[in-house]
Parts: sequence; C-alpha cells; structure tokens
Amino acid sequence: MSVFPQLSMKPEVREHLSNVYRGKEVESEFDKDEVFEALLSCLSHPPLFTCLRASTHLHPLQEIQHRLEQHLAQQKRAPAVYTHPQLPDVLLLPVHGPRHVDLLASEVIVGAQCGNAVLRGAHVFTPGILSTPKYMKAGDMVSVFSDVEGKCTRGAKEFKGKKVFLGNGISEVDRSELFCSDGPVKGVAIRMTEPLYQSPSFDGVLTDEVFLQNLPSVVVGHVLGPRPGERILDMCAAPGGKTTHIASLMGNQGTVVALEKIRSKMEKVIQNAKMLKLDCIKAYCCNSIHAVSSDPAQEYSASKPLLIAIFCIFVDGPPYPEESFDRILLDAPCSGLGQRPNMTYSWSLKEVCSYQPLQRKLLTTAVRLLKRGGVLVYSTCTVTLAENEEQVAWALKTFPCLTIEPQVPHLGSEGMQGAGLSCDQRRLLQRFRPELAWRGAHFAHSPESLLQNANTDTIGFFIAKFIKNGEKCTQA
Repeated sequence: MSVFPQLSMKPEVREHLSNVYRGKEVESEFDKDEVFEALLSCLSHPPLFTCLRASTHLHPLQEIQHRLEQHLAQQKRAPAVYTHPQLPDVLLLPVHGPRHVDLLASEVIVGAQCGNAVLRGAHVFTPGILSTPKYMKAGDMVSVFSDVEGKCTRGAKEFKGKKVFLGNGISEVDRSELFCSDGPVKGVAIRMTEPLYQSPSFDGVLTDEVFLQNLPSVVVGHVLGPRPGERILDMCAAPGGKTTHIASLMGNQGTVVALEKIRSKMEKVIQNAKMLKLDCIKAYCCNSIHAVSSDPAQEYSASKPLLIAIFCIFVDGPPYPEESFDRILLDAPCSGLGQRPNMTYSWSLKEVCSYQPLQRKLLTTAVRLLKRGGVLVYSTCTVTLAENEEQVAWALKTFPCLTIEPQVPHLGSEGMQGAGLSCDQRRLLQRFRPELAWRGAHFAHSPESLLQNANTDTIGFFIAKFIKNGEKCTQA
C-alpha cells in the first residue's frame, strides 16, 4: 500500500524511537520489527478519513451533514459523508488513494509542509512553491512534487534532489508572478485536479459549521467532559481547535480561558472563536508555566487580553489563584512524531528529548490550578514513551492527589509498556496507534469496512485523564 518512502529521521532519533517499540520490556502479540516498520510507513501517508467537527452548538448534526453533502455534490467524484458511530459531533469523509496518476512533463516543487497539506486535500498556495519550469504560465498542467529533504533553492527552474510525487494540477499564475522582486502574489497557485490522495478542499466552506480537526483531537474534548457553567482552562490553546470544541460542548455557557504565549498564535484562537460564534472564551497571551499565583491579589502585567468585541468583559487575567478551575486541558507542546502525513523529520535527538522538562513544569502548574475533585486531561500528538506514559508515571509519583480515571469515549489502544505503569493503569490510558492498522493492511473500500478503521487509521496521539482528589496536593 505504501507509495511513499518511510518517514526519514536522524539515525539517533530512529534508534531512540525503535527502543520504545522493540524494547525488551515490551511484550506484544505482534512482531516488534513489523510494528515499528509499519509506524514509519504509515506516518508518511495521510489518515484514511478527513475528520470534520460539526458546530452542534449552532445546528443539529444532520442539518450540517445535509448542507455539506449539497456543497460536495457540486464537485466531481463527491465523497460520501458519514456520521461517526460514537462521536455525536463528527463527520467523516473517506480519503481515496493512493490513486494512479500519470506524470506530466512540467514539474513544480513545493516545500515539505505544503506537500503534507496537499496530501490532506489542500491546493498549492503561493508561499509553498519552491521551483517551477522556466516558462510556466497560468493554465498550464503541471505535476507537483514535494521536496522532502528541504534542499530545493527557492526560484530554481529544475530540481534533481529527492522528491515525492503528489499529483497533478493547473497553474493559476505565471512563474514571473511567483518569484518577482515585489514578493509573490497571494492565494492559490496550483489548483490540484488529480491528487494522488483525493480529499475535498475545505478552504472557505461552511466556515461556522465545520472545523477540520484530527479525530483524536476531537476525542480529547469529549474525554475532558466539560459542562455548562464550568470554568475551564486550556493551557496551550493555539490554534484553538480544542478550545472551541470545549466551548461548543458546554453549549457556549460558562467560561473557557485560553492561554497561549505567542501573540500571533493567540490571535488565531480568537479568529476561530469568532468564526464559530463562541463568546464564552477569554483569550490571553501568557506562558502557562507562570499562570498560577499563590497570592490572589497579585497581577500579571503582561496578561492584557487581546480584545475583540465579543471578548470585551475581562475581569480576571493570569496569574490565577490555586484551585481556580473545574477542568483543565494540557495539550502539551511535544515532539510531534505522531503527525501525518510527514515524510521527513529533521529534529535532533536533543530537540526530541527537550520537551519532557517543559511538560512537567506545565503539569505542575495544571495541578496547582485545578480544583479538588476537578479533571485534568493531558495529551500529545507524539509517540515517544518519555512524553506520554513516563509523564503519567511521574505525575502519579509526584502528586499523590492525582489518580488516573477511565476515559469516555475510549476509541484508541491502551498505553504502552516500559514506563513502570501497571497493566490496570495502562488500560485507563488511550493511545492512537495507526501502525497497528497498517501491519500488512489492505483496506477494503465498502462503507462498513472503512468505518471500522476510522478509529485506528489516525494520527499518532496520546491521552491521559486525571482526577484531583480531596487531599492536599503537595509535590512528593
């Protein structure tokens, strides 16, 4: 099934990751080598479904599904739209591919990030283009390739390095417009007509009714279980997918505090909240490590909110007194090794391992800010043991007041071995492991067979749910 090379990474990173999946403490009914190789293969391909989160706080799911079907009916080969059998606000569209597409003489090279977006249904926008033929004009048919190693020089007229074919499209601009001294034009540069993986583009489509979001990321909101009237914290909120989902699940009733330390990213959270008509979100530019104060009277001078009309009434910004929130989501910064599709991972082992201390600082803040009896959900989009199960083991040892709780819904696999957690503890964790679906996979294309794989052929992801009990929660 794999038409792309396995995810490429530095040898020391590959060895580090291999130890997680091939370690002697890992007991598995599967062949360890086979599972690890399947992981590297599946990560370079898009998931089996495009997942859309519906704005059920505004309209019933069936109405949104009907309007989406009407929109897609205008396209060639319109995909079916399925409702998820276990998630009441999710619509699923099968991704068809890899398809047979003939190569053309004219080649356009795009950057790796742009290439990943194309594999998930996007057209090629002007910033993503690195190289085009010398005389490319608007209206030309071209084959699009991804520069997976980042070695193509911007403005080149040809490229002989390592590249991966993504499909064919029609140029919307002349080459002269792309590489001019005044800077490139904006907007779509190549409209994909024959993508290798066929998935609809959702740019500007039903913007207040559907939101593109990976399936495990939607599961996180449901696991957190927000209720109307509660006070909830999203510690690392950008770009706001999970923040807006939490607000939607609350029926836009209560308070969702969204923190993000980079102002430009926080502005994206506000844009998404406004687009989805959610006004219970209070957005602040703040490093969440510093979001807690032992002195309720203390003010944080850098916490001035980004004001937008619907967010005008801000009474209290960070830092917050201890035990200020009913529920907290810590979707932690991580090494991102579960993201799909991704053909090249350029980080060093030092960079991969740099996240564990940061995550522990954030967890410490989260525990202090959580009310007794409150819920803390920790999640990452990576597959390493150090950022997932090891963090759970550390949190349980460090904070005696925390206990792991069952997750509803639980659509993924249990946690992995190697971090010292008991079998019962690992069963309460949730890991989305696409490599298990990919072991020798030959996916059938009937609707029933496809939907059976909706929960397995996803990005790599991890979720843990904690409850803070009534004891004083001091660090051990």
